[in-house]
Amino acid sequence: MTVRGLFETHLTVAELPRSVAFYRDVVGLPVALEVPERGAAFHWIGAPGRAMLGLWSLGSAPLAMQSHVAFATALEDVLAAPAALRERGVQSLSFFGEPATEPSVIGWMPAAAVYFRDPDGHLLEYLAMLDGPPRPELGIAAWSDAFPDTGSSSALLHPPTEKDPA
Repeated sequence: MTVRGLFETHLTVAELPRSVAFYRDVVGLPVALEVPERGAAFHWIGAPGRAMLGLWSLGSAPLAMQSHVAFATALEDVLAAPAALRERGVQSLSFFGEPATEPSVIGWMPAAAVYFRDPDGHLLEYLAMLDGPPRPELGIAAWSDAFPDTGSSSALLHPPTEKDPA
């Protein structure tokens, strides 16, 4: 069996209507189904039927805990996320959980990511894989530290190659 991706994840939340609004209006996930009698709501992630986020009121789910969910996004969306989150009153965070105004670069993947918390403290992440091979020697760095001269990922993740002899 080959796992191709994450289909669903579920979070417990303190106030279901507040969380439905957050995931709909801030994160941008359309509501798939609300089940008030069960204290639950479900959001599509991407195209309907591809992936889903379930939200459960405290007491309606088996366990109450904070979780981490990473959403795959395009690089341009990751780059725009700190400003977009700020406009919605949400603080973007670095990989290390500190306030940040730019993405973190994770060299071993390689990926760019922006982190933030939902109203219940769950750690959310917008992540875009970067082109090129893994570069673990980069460690974890702020975008501007990882790409100081180019402003883009291409120079760092696509090192010059030797030309093939003709």
